[in-house]
Amino acid sequence: MNLVTGGTGLLGSHIAEQLRADGQSVRALVRQGSDTAFLQSIGCELAYGDVTDAASVQAAMKGVRVAYHAAAQVGDWGQWSQFVAVTIEGTRNMLTAARDAKIERFLHVSSLSTYGHVNGDGLVLDETAPLGANLYKWAYYSRSKVEAEKLAWEFHKRGDIQLTVVKPSWLYGPRDRATMPRLIRMIKNGSIKLLGDGKNRLNLTHAASEANGCILAANSPKAVGEIYNLSDDGDITQEAYVNTIAKLIGAKPVTRKVPYGLAYRVGFLLELIGHAIGKKKPPMFTRYSSWLMGRRVFFSCEKARRELGWQPAFTYEEGLRDAVAWCQNNVGV
Repeated sequence: MNLVTGGTGLLGSHIAEQLRADGQSVRALVRQGSDTAFLQSIGCELAYGDVTDAASVQAAMKGVRVAYHAAAQVGDWGQWSQFVAVTIEGTRNMLTAARDAKIERFLHVSSLSTYGHVNGDGLVLDETAPLGANLYKWAYYSRSKVEAEKLAWEFHKRGDIQLTVVKPSWLYGPRDRATMPRLIRMIKNGSIKLLGDGKNRLNLTHAASEANGCILAANSPKAVGEIYNLSDDGDITQEAYVNTIAKLIGAKPVTRKVPYGLAYRVGFLLELIGHAIGKKKPPMFTRYSSWLMGRRVFFSCEKARRELGWQPAFTYEEGLRDAVAWCQNNVGV
């Protein structure tokens, strides 16, 4: 039995889908009231609960061989207490239950942002880079993911679990109800601009490729105690990414640009204002979103290709066509 958290989300749903396509049993830990139609359609067993509820996690972990922990508080805005409850303490609940159930492998989905908001023209980082460099005060998502990963390593080093950590990049693909729809709307209404010259390489991965990498890592004996950046399907620049989407939706190419440094500073100002007035919705953009799109640093996934035989499931043109079509058919953009 495989347990998947975050199964109603983008990555978790693709992990569940691929495991079921391979004939494996999948149990998904899901919250009451969440949209489980897709998980039910592929034959997943549903365990109702929440990573913040230790008892429900313990119950869901019974009889599990491999746990894929993809659930987290996602986004670059919100209360720190919520990130602590879901991402840090939720991970602690999962690790404790995995230890008690004596499962074979714990696959922890971390994030490239745990390396910190590093930047530098031509800079390429691999899995040996330290955690948490240059994280600013309100980088709640990245900070909580750093703490959750540290916690996972503590359990592993004590011998409580057999851990493998994967670090996804910016994901796209079918069932993306957040990033891709927003990008499509911004391209259509002409509000999007390239950050910097647009020539920076993005770490961008189709969710199906990412899920395949997670499953390979979780089932490889050599991956115990290892970290893998599952971070790109090849090379694509910010400009090529945005304008491939523009072409697919029949919009004009995006040519307007704004200096990266200016966008980053304005993001900081918007954050200051938002926190000062207790704004519940995120600003139009933040330092994190500016860094995600405009950063010059690139994260290598050669280790995953070499040790796991991981390869992209699609070219960028194929994958983006797939993602855009799903949004148009299911989100109404």
